[in-house]
Amino acid sequence: MAMKIGIVSPYSFAHPGGVQGHIRDLAETLIETGHEVSVLAPGDRDEEVPSYVVSAGRAIPVKYNGSVARLSFGPLAATRVRRWLRRNDFDVLHVHEPLSPSLSLLACVLARSPVVATFHTAMPRSRALAAGRGIAQLVLEKITARIAVSAHARRLQVEHLGGGATEIPNGVKVSRFAEAPPLPGWPGDGGCLGFVGRFDEPRKGFAILLDAFAALVPEHPGLRLLVLGPGDTDKAVAGLDPEVRGRIDFLGMASDEVKARMLRSVDIYVAPNTGGESFGMILTEAMAAGTPIVASDLNAFRRVLDDGAAGALFPVGDADALAETIAKLLPDNELKKSYVAKADELLPDFDWSNVAERVLEVYTAAVEATGGTAARETPPAPVPL
Repeated sequence: MAMKIGIVSPYSFAHPGGVQGHIRDLAETLIETGHEVSVLAPGDRDEEVPSYVVSAGRAIPVKYNGSVARLSFGPLAATRVRRWLRRNDFDVLHVHEPLSPSLSLLACVLARSPVVATFHTAMPRSRALAAGRGIAQLVLEKITARIAVSAHARRLQVEHLGGGATEIPNGVKVSRFAEAPPLPGWPGDGGCLGFVGRFDEPRKGFAILLDAFAALVPEHPGLRLLVLGPGDTDKAVAGLDPEVRGRIDFLGMASDEVKARMLRSVDIYVAPNTGGESFGMILTEAMAAGTPIVASDLNAFRRVLDDGAAGALFPVGDADALAETIAKLLPDNELKKSYVAKADELLPDFDWSNVAERVLEVYTAAVEATGGTAARETPPAPVPL
């Protein structure tokens, strides 16, 4: 049976990220299967967003979870959330990162339909969470069902929030990446490494990759590094040997189509992240593109790569070990094929067609558990701001 679904993003769609990509692909998959979906997200009305996205006002950049998130909060945001909820009679409301100081928190408090919450972040116990315990409790009481994108994120529910969650991974549109043509002239004859992300954000580990790449260049004539993502390119390569710097190409911010083509254009995708990752969506995208992976040995990455069976792992932060791992993998076509073959076996679990079905099962259970109403009516007191 078709459902009317409201989805709330805490982050602006004008600045792409993993959560926004997850919400976009989920919404589009649900729409393709006959459901009615509206997504509420921070952003000005003149920003270019998909037709199913409703802008809830200006987003403010805030340091959050080791990154900079663009959030929307306050009386005006609350008014717009309330108006959106009243205008739509949703069968279920799906909020993402409900404890972030943004629209998801407000939507939880104001909801009158069953609430499903997805937790993406595997954040440690924090002062902010402790300080906002009263508001957090109000939010948690309104949530009917919880989803965590990884075992690490699910642990947050058990250890810090007093409850469990259904583990459903981030999805990937496999065909988008598997069928993408490589970029013209890539990967070339000397081998090519790839990196996607905000390369000036320390936890993404780009500096570690640069150190490893600099160590590889003398012994690998023609080896190149292709980088996609925002950041100050001059600052990123400052102090590098000209020979090393000349082998790095920055694509800047680009569309999902270009990202798919970029992942099809490299011999090895490298994920040198140092922490703060609850899943590793870029790994599943590289897997879908058929690209061998070298990743830091984070718990989230290890789980996606099946303890190293679907990609090579190296100790977190160790540039020398990263260089050694890449040097071993580059010429070993059989090992690369074995990683790709194992990734192909794992991909169905991450394909959006299957992931969305699991999410719908949670929606249905939430509606049945509540009879179609929120766990508690909106309190008469003002929303905490």
